[in-house]
Amino acid sequence: MMLGSTPGWPAVLADGPVLLRPYKRGDARAWSEVRIANQKWLAPWESSPPGPWAEMNSTRAYAYVYQDMKRSARRGESMPFAVCLEGRLVGHINLGNIVRRAFSSAYAGYWVDARVAGRGVIPTALALAVDHAFGPGGLHRIEVNIRPENRPSRRVVEKLGFREEAYHQRYMHIDGGWRDHLGYALTSEEVAAEGGLLARWRRVRA
Repeated sequence: MMLGSTPGWPAVLADGPVLLRPYKRGDARAWSEVRIANQKWLAPWESSPPGPWAEMNSTRAYAYVYQDMKRSARRGESMPFAVCLEGRLVGHINLGNIVRRAFSSAYAGYWVDARVAGRGVIPTALALAVDHAFGPGGLHRIEVNIRPENRPSRRVVEKLGFREEAYHQRYMHIDGGWRDHLGYALTSEEVAAEGGLLARWRRVRA
């Protein structure tokens, strides 16, 4: 378990078979397997270090990824969650670039195993993470930036009712070039009256 100074961190969050928890050193094999199996699904959308995908997502690489997540969480800059479905690691959500005081904001990033995509895992996980951020995490605003071509990722935030509020030209270097992104956002006031984002998502699914 990571020890951090971030309000509300570490935390374990769950809804039905979907569980969010801090990463563990022992996640190396499961993380590497799911990342390597999903190269075609994930590589076009991620800002990854140069090098072969298998090497950058090996169990050895996980040791560096894990230490980086641990340091960032300890500094109060992020809340990185392993997303598990029925006990199996199937994805990732990070609340990163956390800024406190007058801004009280973070950026959310996520990915999921294509083999469980379309089953509501990531919308549920993102709703859990956002509710936690707005509650024990003490944040006011969550932003998500997504390439316009990434329809599956856009559907996640659109299902949850995030506002599309910006178009960022040449926003991030991904897959060999500077890529445009759409900016989505949500504030705590927008979901408070509904009992939180998870409650909103349950109504949408029903």
